[in-house]
Amino acid sequence: MITLKGRKVHKEVPAESKLTLLDLALKHDVDWGFSCTRGTCARCRCLVTEGRLLLNEPTDAELDRLEPEELEEGFRLGCQASVRQEGPVTVVHKPYF
Repeated sequence: MITLKGRKVHKEVPAESKLTLLDLALKHDVDWGFSCTRGTCARCRCLVTEGRLLLNEPTDAELDRLEPEELEEGFRLGCQASVRQEGPVTVVHKPYF
């Protein structure tokens, strides 16, 4: 299960292969901001508080947009991160603004 925490809406949803965290949030009506879905705007920036190792490796877009310190702390872009293994994952939407 994935716990998605938007600004006001928190939901537990099943992981679905090939869907990003942003896709899952939109599919399940979690209030998750975004603009581009390409990894350039960072409005979908989120903090993975549980299950980081169950996600795909950071993409080139994330490496270009996020600082190394952010990646180390567990920040990802919702439009780029997806679940690759079963297990508990908790993600909080944390845009810059």
